[in-house]
Amino acid sequence: MSKIIPLFRVFDETKAREFYMQYLGFTLDWEHRFDDSAPLYMQISKGSLLIHLTEHYGDCSPGAAIRVEIAGIEAFHEQLSSQNYPYQRPGIEIAPWNSKEVRVTDPFGNRITFYEEMEAK
Repeated sequence: MSKIIPLFRVFDETKAREFYMQYLGFTLDWEHRFDDSAPLYMQISKGSLLIHLTEHYGDCSPGAAIRVEIAGIEAFHEQLSSQNYPYQRPGIEIAPWNSKEVRVTDPFGNRITFYEEMEAK
């Protein structure tokens, strides 16, 4: 086994693109529809992180959660904060398990916790 690609259920293509690509800075890798009226299925990426967003009923349930390890969480948080995105104002939390975390929730209830391990005391 070499990698995991999470799937997130989405219901509105415009809101999904605004959140993932404009706010979080993901890149669209590809998208697929069986025909012009079919639901959207697309892959987005940021660095080595890949996520599939799907409008297809039955692919997955909304409300999923993933954790993503990143380096430079303060800079990432600053980048998010500087955008004045009207639907999110995440902070940096210090978790009891010794990590700094920034948690965002997409318009469909899916959660991503970006975290950076802190040095041991």
